Amino acid sequence: MGKKVSLTTTLPYVNANPHVGHALEFVQADIVARYNRLMGNEVFFNTGTDEHGMKIHRKALEEGKEPQEYVDEYAARFKKLLEHLNLSYDAFIRTTDPKHKRAAQEFWRRCEANGDIYKKEYKVKYCVGCELEKTDSELVDGKCPEHPTTPIETIEEENYFFRFSNYADKLLALYKERPDFVVPAHRLNEIRSFVERGLQDFSISRLKKKMPWGVPVPGDDNHVMYVWFDALVNYISTLNWPEEEYKVWWPSIQFAGKDNLRQQSAMWQAMLMSAGIEPSKQILIHGFINSGGQKMSKSVGNVIDPIELSEKYGTDALRYFLARHVNPFEDTDLTYELLHEAYTANLVNGLGNLVARVMKLAETHLDNPVARPEANTFTDEYIKALESYEFNQALDHIWKRIGEADQRMTNEEPFKLVKTDPEAAKKIIAELALELYHIGRLLQPVMPKTSDTIKQAVLENKKPENLFVRIEQ
Repeated sequence: MGKKVSLTTTLPYVNANPHVGHALEFVQADIVARYNRLMGNEVFFNTGTDEHGMKIHRKALEEGKEPQEYVDEYAARFKKLLEHLNLSYDAFIRTTDPKHKRAAQEFWRRCEANGDIYKKEYKVKYCVGCELEKTDSELVDGKCPEHPTTPIETIEEENYFFRFSNYADKLLALYKERPDFVVPAHRLNEIRSFVERGLQDFSISRLKKKMPWGVPVPGDDNHVMYVWFDALVNYISTLNWPEEEYKVWWPSIQFAGKDNLRQQSAMWQAMLMSAGIEPSKQILIHGFINSGGQKMSKSVGNVIDPIELSEKYGTDALRYFLARHVNPFEDTDLTYELLHEAYTANLVNGLGNLVARVMKLAETHLDNPVARPEANTFTDEYIKALESYEFNQALDHIWKRIGEADQRMTNEEPFKLVKTDPEAAKKIIAELALELYHIGRLLQPVMPKTSDTIKQAVLENKKPENLFVRIEQ
């Protein structure tokens, strides 16, 4: 009997179209979900959309739409991306869902009952792009480094605050007790240093008359919840918290970008502690994808569209690009030229060509399909790579086996041997077909459709259609 594994992406903020960074996080989470199912574990995989806040309210007004109409359109666009990525998710939660709103309000009540919510007048510098307060030390030439074209605003009003400052010692204890709580290790060191410098209480509401698009604060109709306080609760509201059944799946593994480190591994954990809920299981932090040495930007013209990639090269090829050619933890530079080269060399000429050659020989010369192999355990190298989220290393291991099988074809030439020693040739062909089946199994978490096609071809002893069509750049 397998164990239960719960995992979640962050919820993309629906103020712009999906980009390749979203696709990266979705695919990473899906690989882990599929791998765990392959290992016999039960999985609950959550994703969705974050739909409240000042940025969305302003965007809707700019387009002359009601906020709900605006977020409905963008939620549909993100669902389209999930289809293009062939995600095996179990829940798609939207923070405008009534279930989520009720959970967010109950979460507020529990933090308030614990004495961690209070009201005060404050004045702060604020980046609407991040939906976060900014200190002078976080700004570069008075601008947010992540959103340099978005003016820093000054907010001066009475808001509710969360006593983040109460939780420094508890957070540091959590990081010490669980050295793999944040992956990679240098991100744990980064958040530990942040907490050690001292925590400031943060605002968790906005005046409704200034910014009405949010979850109403329970007991105070003049305020709505700050978007981060509301959105983070999705990780448990999707599990039907506050009903006790949420404990079947909680705590979860959370996937997030490096710009989410503070929110996921400190703010959210403190909020959970306040509400009397167990911390998350683990937080995986990935880097950004840049293109041509620069941050992706429409004005620069270097944006890589994941849906466009999927439509040109296929879903499994896109998943392969993101898993093997993007560092799982650090920033990575991608270009269309690099992706096209990887597609041609490793998929068309590599895996695709090997499958075609072996299965043509098998279909022609084997009297029967090879017997379905017993579910063998995976190699330690492969298991270690996936369980430490080193997706690129797992694929390097698979492509090493593809290369070895290809080299065997070259060295032993079964296509010639069939004329002089048919039985010896058949043995080599059967062994190569069996190796293809195992390669297919290894590919399942990353390239599920390709995996199924290879395994079916071997068991039916039939050459499949070309796995990857040669494409002009």
